[in-house]
Amino acid sequence: MLTDIRYAPAPAKLNLFLHVTGRRADGYHELETVFQLIDLCDRVHLHRREDGQIRRIGSIPGVPVESDLVVRAARLLQQASGSPLGVDIGLEKHIPMGGGLGGGSSDAATVLITLNRLWGLDWPSDQLAALGLALGADVPFFIFGRTAYARGVGEQLQPLDLPPFWFVVVAPPVAVATGEIFAAPDLTRHTEPLKIDGLSRVTRVWQGRNDLQSVVVRRFPEVASALASLQEAARALGLDPTLARMSGSGACVFYPASTEALAGQMAGALLRSEVGVVRVCHGLVRHPLGSRQVGQGTGF
Repeated sequence: MLTDIRYAPAPAKLNLFLHVTGRRADGYHELETVFQLIDLCDRVHLHRREDGQIRRIGSIPGVPVESDLVVRAARLLQQASGSPLGVDIGLEKHIPMGGGLGGGSSDAATVLITLNRLWGLDWPSDQLAALGLALGADVPFFIFGRTAYARGVGEQLQPLDLPPFWFVVVAPPVAVATGEIFAAPDLTRHTEPLKIDGLSRVTRVWQGRNDLQSVVVRRFPEVASALASLQEAARALGLDPTLARMSGSGACVFYPASTEALAGQMAGALLRSEVGVVRVCHGLVRHPLGSRQVGQGTGF
């Protein structure tokens, strides 16, 4: 029986657009977005325990054990499944925290996916996704495991086929608190949704915007500078600067490129501007651990 899973990937995501379409009575916001996985990954290490204890191995600055989503995910699955087993969890962070790339949610999803195998539960992915929603609105997407058009709070997912883009991703030296941005009085909350039947055309995806972007830019000059530099780099290469946008609630900004060479050119220019950590990332068709939409993969 499997007792260890090493280097299980937890990929980041980008929101190719993000519309806030309403606010519910419970205070949560109705959203419309396209989620795109990229090949920037955290790594999760798990060792099964027979004594039922769930422990995080190592420390993460600013993240107490009790509030760490990987620990909460393991405990939630243990409680829901009634498993007598436990786990030691190690985490290598590469996705910037407070960057709008979904790192914590992805880590939690990878823990649920891998513990489902490590503990021999054999839960279907829909059941894991429903459990994951209690941890965060992005968790079901990472379990869904492929490019998706999303509604609701982000949990209503439909697969979406897009060509494989390269992305220049800039992480400014600042972390943005999601709750602060969604609570902002100047946030637009009634954007008219795009039509899903139009999203089969790539141009429709890029006609959207990130409704949170203007709120963040006004509050965080570091994000404003990174976005302006990304737009200028696009202009210098004869590209459309309006395609530069922020992911999620920030702070990371990105630009889609049709080739790795073009992304590399843009990244080189941005490195000279010193507005943050610059990465060239490739879009993933599916989660490295597999997707119920396009066939399961072992991933480890």
